[in-house]
Amino acid sequence: MKKLLMASAATALMATTALAGSHGGNEVKLGIILGFTGPIESLTPAMADGAELAMKEVSDSGKLLGGAMVTPVRADSTCIDAGAATAAAERLVTADGVAAIMGADCSGVTGAILANVAVPNGIVMISPSATSPGLSTAEDNGLFFRTAPSDARQGVVMAEILLEQGVKSVAVTYTNNDYGKGLADAFQAAYEGMGGTVTINTSHEDGKADYSAEVGALAAAGGERLVVAGYVDQGGSGIIRAAIDAGAFDTFHFPDGMISTKLEENFGTEIDGSTGQHPGTDSEGAAMFQAMVGDAFDATSPFAPESYDAAALILLAMQAAGSSDSQVFKDKVMDVANAPGEQIFPGELAKALDILAAGGDIDYVGATAVELIGPGESAGNYREIVIKDGKITTVKYR
Repeated sequence: MKKLLMASAATALMATTALAGSHGGNEVKLGIILGFTGPIESLTPAMADGAELAMKEVSDSGKLLGGAMVTPVRADSTCIDAGAATAAAERLVTADGVAAIMGADCSGVTGAILANVAVPNGIVMISPSATSPGLSTAEDNGLFFRTAPSDARQGVVMAEILLEQGVKSVAVTYTNNDYGKGLADAFQAAYEGMGGTVTINTSHEDGKADYSAEVGALAAAGGERLVVAGYVDQGGSGIIRAAIDAGAFDTFHFPDGMISTKLEENFGTEIDGSTGQHPGTDSEGAAMFQAMVGDAFDATSPFAPESYDAAALILLAMQAAGSSDSQVFKDKVMDVANAPGEQIFPGELAKALDILAAGGDIDYVGATAVELIGPGESAGNYREIVIKDGKITTVKYR
């Protein structure tokens, strides 16, 4: 979760005071722990904004647990430093007293927080973006959920996109962590199972000034396209720049960690024809979410809608259980996320709170067509993109 790192501490304090006054001081704190610094720092502002939009919607309704105000508390996961992320999450629980956590973001730090903080303290976590297949079988005592699909699913979707485009061979480089390796392995299994050829599947380290050696090995192996399963604010962009400058590859394929406006800023038309995918949907709820957000932030930024849904699910589960105690409301998350019940879309959280308070059932659809399966994770929808005239352009949704 986090320490309300808004535009300024003073602004945050005034906003919190105003909300507290409107609901008599009854307060539920939710942590938002995301990599506000690190290799996906260009993605996390919109993610935090999405989560806080749901929290504000619920606070403004005055209908949560008899009129509770929801206070977001931000913390920095760094995305890659498990020790720092664990310490930040521990502060959220022990010092800030959060009731649950919206986050974390990257898979490795999410697993560390789950094992070292959430499970020992009995705190619910709903991640909008941790996609490692390994999290599907993590020991979580029923406390961990995610609104983004596992990379076991993304690997299949990525393979389908490339083969549909006639790309029969690719080189793969991945960031050397749980996310990168899990996705690269899932992709290779799916792609080769469908008849494609992976010429090389090798890791890269983030934070290097020079990726010429890595690109040399990738170029030597060959391939019609280079798959970069990395981070756009870190080594992933370094790999692309080195590949372009060396003339090794001129088109690339990008999974979710690589897709943000930073990709356009860094490369523009240099990567025209490159492709990719990230979790997303063209559902009715997605359009409603975009209309709600307006120009406040980028509602189409990867994982921003999933963050709204993660925060909403936490609060609706609390209402269904009649308690903000994670040990009590954890058993209601799957209930409010799935049928039966009245479908609930973005902007309709007040209606959902009323239905639950009256003992009724809801089916939370949200901004991403939420459907939680198996161990509490998203069934999965994806937005397929292509870089055209230097811009990220939607091809279709899957």
